[in-house]
Amino acid sequence: MNRNDARGRTRRRLAVAVSCLMIGGGLAACDKNNPGWENPYDPKNYGKRETVFGEGGLTLWGDDKAAPEEQGGGLGVNGYLWRASLDTLSFMPITSADPFGGVILTDWHTPQEAPNERFKLQVYILSRALRADGVRVAVFRQVRVGADWRDSAVPQQTATDMENAILLRARQMRRATVQSGGG
Repeated sequence: MNRNDARGRTRRRLAVAVSCLMIGGGLAACDKNNPGWENPYDPKNYGKRETVFGEGGLTLWGDDKAAPEEQGGGLGVNGYLWRASLDTLSFMPITSADPFGGVILTDWHTPQEAPNERFKLQVYILSRALRADGVRVAVFRQVRVGADWRDSAVPQQTATDMENAILLRARQMRRATVQSGGG
């Protein structure tokens, strides 16, 4: 028998034993008969649940104490800004949308009226509140030169116009919610 094979088997056995002890210890800690055990999913214990920000901080699924427009509806960012961003960008193909990080990435979109240029957007939602500085947009543009696509400058006003369109839509959504009695 090779000495390295024996050491490898011994290490694997040790790893399995340690894993079993950790799992067993974890299960024992969850014993309902344990006087310190409280069901975190029981509604009467909602105020006692742990959060990633410590006691009384924000929970992963929203801040129980925040105003409705700042809660985000289970998102990590403002729900109105999130939905307005998706609504505003609905004409472009979305490649990635992370509601907890507040990032939306689009794929390249070529407008019908300009077949030799294409655009890509990155939207960053920076706030849980509906504020003007709560959204940032980065716009990328490429122009076709022969068979190749080459990066091209985009006026800063283009990103600002997209941000304003998102904010306008978010305000419209919030106003509709408030008028319907939902917030």
